[in-house]
Amino acid sequence: MSTRSVLFFDIDNCLYPRKKVHDMMQELIDKYFVEHLSLSEADAKMLHQKYYTEYGLAIEGLVRHHKVDPLEYNRKVDDALPLDGVITRDPQLRRLLMDIDRSKLRPWLFTNAHVTHGGRIVKLLGIDDLFEGITYCDYTQEFLVCKPHPEMYALAELQAGVSSTKDCFFVDDSYLNCHHAQARGWTVAHLVEPGLPDPAIKACKYQIQSLEELREIWPQFFKNSTGSRATQPSL
Repeated sequence: MSTRSVLFFDIDNCLYPRKKVHDMMQELIDKYFVEHLSLSEADAKMLHQKYYTEYGLAIEGLVRHHKVDPLEYNRKVDDALPLDGVITRDPQLRRLLMDIDRSKLRPWLFTNAHVTHGGRIVKLLGIDDLFEGITYCDYTQEFLVCKPHPEMYALAELQAGVSSTKDCFFVDDSYLNCHHAQARGWTVAHLVEPGLPDPAIKACKYQIQSLEELREIWPQFFKNSTGSRATQPSL
């Protein structure tokens, strides 16, 4: 087990702006529901949202209730996204990651996507060499494990080699993922981009609008802690 803390980074809608991919991904997921379950567009959207709310991942509902092959789904949805030219190298994000003090903190990817999609995103962003590992939803397994289920957080802790939840730091754009991570004992920042509504009740201790604000809320982990101010609501 490492003595250094780990900062777990979500990937989709977290390492890049939500507007870049979110709508395209929703369209492909809805299309998959329509074509493979013979649903109307309206019913497909409702079932998609139902599965996402209940399981944290649409594909988990498809596998549980419709015996869908998750690897086929991955090929037709996540890996089918036309990301070239949409997601591009991000020098500011790269500087943020390079400013992490590696003697104190290890950056680690933590995603509900399959490994192919997660790897593709960080390569397009030009940051694939700056993480020490990745915990992902393994679509080759019979039973899918994903955030916000406790088993997924336990898997991340095991793979990252942390012995205590107090050494786990996490940033994600999902309210549920942040809420459950904090309940487990992790220190969590909920990313809510400008223009999106603030939740009525905070998901966790920290709420930020930009990853740059990580420098402010956790300055002990950065060699250069300049940045904008984050909100730190009391619990």
